[in-house]
Amino acid sequence: MAEIIYGVRPVIEALQSKRREVFEVLDAVGEKGVASEAAAQRVPVKRAPRQRIEELARGGAHQGVAARVGPYPYSSLKQILTVPDPLVVVLDSVTDPRNLGAVLRAADGAGASGVVVPKDRAVGVTPAAVKASAGASEHVAVARETNLRRALERMKEAGVWAYAAEGGGAPAYTGLDLSGSVAFVLGSEGRGVRRLVREGCDGSVSIPMRGLVSSLNVSVAAAVLLYEARRQRG
Repeated sequence: MAEIIYGVRPVIEALQSKRREVFEVLDAVGEKGVASEAAAQRVPVKRAPRQRIEELARGGAHQGVAARVGPYPYSSLKQILTVPDPLVVVLDSVTDPRNLGAVLRAADGAGASGVVVPKDRAVGVTPAAVKASAGASEHVAVARETNLRRALERMKEAGVWAYAAEGGGAPAYTGLDLSGSVAFVLGSEGRGVRRLVREGCDGSVSIPMRGLVSSLNVSVAAAVLLYEARRQRG
């Protein structure tokens, strides 16, 4: 079943990654970068009224460009864990596609092995998440798991240490050895990591807050932790 993605960067990244089929590009502005990449991939570009793209993007910031593409190609947890020393983000009950997209962008930038999300009561890689990721979704491996607790058990069997991101009282991220196989588990801003999921982790980690606001956006927290792990790996 085809879906619509929108925005210049997401469309270009979908064309370049070749992870899913791009059936056609719809362009209301004559975007040269998109046209060049589409020509290289032999994907037809059709001129369309801006109003039509507005309708397809359902209010999203489309920049006058959209594409009709195949379903998002989710990976398996097994695939994510096959790389040496996996670096993984696990999202528990994150429902905002913009937050998921921003996490995917951070994961791509830090060279993470993949992102794991629940199948139920959580957002998947929707067109809005693709846009928020600036197309990073087309490169990052994302697995959907029915049971995050069991997924964590499988990670631990593979030698991955899982840390739940918590508030004050947990060890600061700067004091942990994050140079090996690591998974960071982050919850929604309202609820945090659920108890059963947290109990499946090896430990917890915190980001010290010096101001009056007590927490960071989930994508910012993911970026801080991922880049510290990347720094420790050299």
